[in-house]
Amino acid sequence: MPASYRTKPTRIVVVGSGAVGATTAYTLLLRDRAHEIVLIDANHEKAQGDALDMSHGAPFVGGAKVFAGDYADCEQADIVIITAGAAQRPGETRQDLLKRNIGILKDIVQGVLRYNPNPILLVASNPVDVLSYAAWKLSGLSHKRVIGSGTVLDSARFRYLIGEKAGVTPKSVHGYVIGEHGDSELPVWSRTNIVGAPIVLSDQEQDELFSSTRNAAYQIIQAKGSTAYAIALALDRICASILDNEHGILNVSTYLEDYYGISDVYLGFPTILSGGGVKSIVDIQLSENEFAALRRSADFLKERIVELSLS
Repeated sequence: MPASYRTKPTRIVVVGSGAVGATTAYTLLLRDRAHEIVLIDANHEKAQGDALDMSHGAPFVGGAKVFAGDYADCEQADIVIITAGAAQRPGETRQDLLKRNIGILKDIVQGVLRYNPNPILLVASNPVDVLSYAAWKLSGLSHKRVIGSGTVLDSARFRYLIGEKAGVTPKSVHGYVIGEHGDSELPVWSRTNIVGAPIVLSDQEQDELFSSTRNAAYQIIQAKGSTAYAIALALDRICASILDNEHGILNVSTYLEDYYGISDVYLGFPTILSGGGVKSIVDIQLSENEFAALRRSADFLKERIVELSLS
């Protein structure tokens, strides 16, 4: 729903005006997602430049106001999107970013909570699952109000590649990638279909297709230095489900507790999103092999969480 249709003013704050943050703000502007979009960055001049550049397009889009601000502007925020962090370098895994980004995250969470004690935090910085867990612990918020972008984008890539192979629009492909947003993620082939019809692929074809899904980010980073457009669209989609109280199901990074033996970890999983953030997860009944792969992914993430000494 466009912001202009809502009676209550809405504000989304984007912390980090790099490639992902600026593109996300621009996407939110084009989608008329909120009445106000605020950019916060350590380089305030960069945030001002981005905000001014977007504002000059006001005659061509909805009525959203875009401006550069500071943490005091989080006071009225409905959603705070965290994109700030060190960029992933060519050849570097998302987990390699962990030590460099945890310090940045601490400062951001403290800054936001100073002015807004109960925000919805949407984490996009990598490694997103571990940093989402850290944001939850550092903030003291309910886990329902701390969400990561998770495998929403991975699932979109998966659907796109299946659609390309099958010669159909990816909108008609129903498929999920779950677990870590990273190398231990897994496709849910047992539930993947095209408008209800099962997808018939050989084991080799499945492996090749999913390898392309998993390595897509590395391919893009190698080619142009960073990913931005598709993750911005994914973040916009998450915001829409929350602001419109949609109860949409998206594979965000969310907290799992006692889910078939998986506990105390954030990972990408089908989740119902409502106005308060996470409503609940969806039990999608995985196959035995998929459950085993999900547990391995969760164990890997828990090892990274232990390294943070946050528990």
